Amino acid sequence: MSYWQLQLTAFLTIVRKEIRRFTRIWIQTITPPAVNALLYMLIFGGLIGSRIREVNGVAYMDFLVPGIIMMGIITNSYGNVVSSFFGSKLQKYVEELLVSPVSNATILAGYVTGGVARGIAVGSIVSLVALFFIDLKPVYPMATLCIAVLTSVMFSLGGLINAVYAKTFDECSIVPNFVLAPLTYLGGIFYSIDMLPPIAQKLSLFNPVLYMINGFRYGILGVSDIPLWQSFAVVFAFIAILGTIAMVLLNRGVGIKT
Repeated sequence: MSYWQLQLTAFLTIVRKEIRRFTRIWIQTITPPAVNALLYMLIFGGLIGSRIREVNGVAYMDFLVPGIIMMGIITNSYGNVVSSFFGSKLQKYVEELLVSPVSNATILAGYVTGGVARGIAVGSIVSLVALFFIDLKPVYPMATLCIAVLTSVMFSLGGLINAVYAKTFDECSIVPNFVLAPLTYLGGIFYSIDMLPPIAQKLSLFNPVLYMINGFRYGILGVSDIPLWQSFAVVFAFIAILGTIAMVLLNRGVGIKT
């Protein structure tokens, strides 16, 4: 078997393992985000949205749905990798991968692809739920898909970095609860930043999640608070930074090699 055949086989094996992992317990991994999305649409879109009516020239429910879909993609991409990689570290079998002929880049790509698979799966399920509320037809389908996949890649990388440093399962939840959740909820899911005071608008521009949600919203609705090129620029920059950090950590065996 050639070197590249070995890497491909290892990559596909990791991806299959990751996909089987979250599909085997779909009632815990796929169903809850769909139920949460349904509640958000009913409460915020149905009840509160009837009072707000329009945001940026579109119905509030239409404005809300892209943000809810992206929230599901972000949290599940991150959560899948942080829990899976930490579990492999805790059970010591990730060490076997690191000393095998499989490259660290292949290991990283496998786990990230698994995170992307779960993120996009959840995003697709939430989109199906949204069809009960709006006519979901993306204005720019390719832009919608690209920003969704790239955002999923970015947060999958973040999840792996979190898992590398985590020493207990409790530490795996610190970033999602105290960093990721606030950034997501303050990232323009439920409102346009044009509705905020000027100082709050400027502060919001430092929130990277704002760019991803607005990029996704632009792909679906054709309206956004942020130019599409800025959304892609921010996502690519974070992927480059987080990808580099993740590779350095794997190469050095930080938090893994004893």
